[in-house]
Amino acid sequence: MLIVLMSLSLIGIIFVQVYFINNSLQNEKNQFTLNAKRSLSFVSDAIEDKEFKRFSEKMYRLIASGAVADSTAFSELRIITEDPSQNQTIIYRNGILEESYKVPSLFLDIGLDSVSISRTSSQRETTIYNRNPIEGNLNIPSEKKVFEFSKLSELDKKRFETTYRDQFKNYPIYKRVSIEDVENMLKRQLHDDGIDTEFEFAIYDKDLATKVQSNNFEMIKGSTYGVPLFLDNNNESTYRLYVNFPDRNKFLFRNILGMTILSIVFTSIIIFAFGSAIHQLIQQRQISQIKSDFINNMTHEFKTPIATINLALDSIKNPKIINDQEKVMRYLNMIKDENKRMHAQVENVLRISKLEKNELNISKERVKLHDLIHDAITHVELIVEDRQGYIKTHLDAEKSSVLANETHFTNVIVNILDNAIKYSDNAPKIDVFTELVGTNILLKISDQGNGMSKQVQKKVFEKFYREHTGNVHNIKGHGLGLAYVKRIVEDHQGHISVESEKGKGSTFTIKLPLIS
Repeated sequence: MLIVLMSLSLIGIIFVQVYFINNSLQNEKNQFTLNAKRSLSFVSDAIEDKEFKRFSEKMYRLIASGAVADSTAFSELRIITEDPSQNQTIIYRNGILEESYKVPSLFLDIGLDSVSISRTSSQRETTIYNRNPIEGNLNIPSEKKVFEFSKLSELDKKRFETTYRDQFKNYPIYKRVSIEDVENMLKRQLHDDGIDTEFEFAIYDKDLATKVQSNNFEMIKGSTYGVPLFLDNNNESTYRLYVNFPDRNKFLFRNILGMTILSIVFTSIIIFAFGSAIHQLIQQRQISQIKSDFINNMTHEFKTPIATINLALDSIKNPKIINDQEKVMRYLNMIKDENKRMHAQVENVLRISKLEKNELNISKERVKLHDLIHDAITHVELIVEDRQGYIKTHLDAEKSSVLANETHFTNVIVNILDNAIKYSDNAPKIDVFTELVGTNILLKISDQGNGMSKQVQKKVFEKFYREHTGNVHNIKGHGLGLAYVKRIVEDHQGHISVESEKGKGSTFTIKLPLIS
């Protein structure tokens, strides 16, 4: 239940992270689109304003040079107001003068024969008359006469703008704006709006590309944005300015890269911690099961010697046997052997415990590996002979001097030989080989016993591990022998491995560095 809940929580966290990143990416896309369209609108207006300013400046310079108007028109509005309370008459006069000029095309460089341009100005005047209460005449106090004269710049601008839009509506676009101007305006505006990525642009006329475009522009759906350009007096235009961003996706991902990396890192840490916790739970459960088997085996192995010792003692105490010296010695030897057996089991447990705590003192000296092999074989040869088996040696290594602890390394070889004997249902047949490989010596111990599966081979050197064979007591042992062997070999800067096949026996190989 704990693993299920943790798994569901982890999956939920991952989905939330993915949703959050995807949502952030979508927000970045929307913001990018908004900024791109806003930049295009600003550039479109800037292009129109620049063209209008260029032509208006030329027009004003022409008029200022003294050009004569082709035609003029004047209109005046006069308003007279009586104020009896103040005995005053107020006269307001507004005169509007409109002058029309026909400007040659050569001056403005627009490709037409001529352009009609109008200039409008006005004169406004407010005069206050005081009536003489006796004669009724009008007096004009100079201090109350206001004279106003100004150019209608905004009206001028609007009228000229209307004129120039009508005149240049169908004029070729490449003569109205240059590629360099468009590129520089776009680059500056996009940078101001936070879009620092490569772009391509083009101006289209009725869905047809014009000469005003960058070299690599392509109309790509989803990453190309467009706005109208050069609107006419009806706010309509056949021109559109398009911008394409080839690296848009890279730019968007770059904006959320830091957040994405942090999210992946923290999620990975959670996954690692979760996986490690599950592994520890499963491992602890396996260790608990293995230890239970170990305790059962140890209990069984101790109960048998204790029962044997008790029976031997009871037999010795029997008056009929106590005077029989031969039987007494036999029972005493049985007690001694069972005691040694229990002592050996306890020693194995203590050795492993000390190894794990690095408390086992292993002093090394120069010894010949062949001598250790012969010494180890003497410990088990009687058992092998009793089961009508054999141990054959093939010590082909010319040199066998190694730096080792004589007692512990002899125990290593004895443990492997003992396993070969125990796990052979028939008469044990064991071969021991040595050979030189470079600066190392290989010790191989092969048997023709029961063998091991691939799964067992992976765990055979683990502490407390024993292969399950249905009855946990059918072969004496407690899964500590090979764990001890591996630790001792590694402490000697060596390496141990096993090759085995079920039903065909096993071969243990130990590699040790030679010393000269």
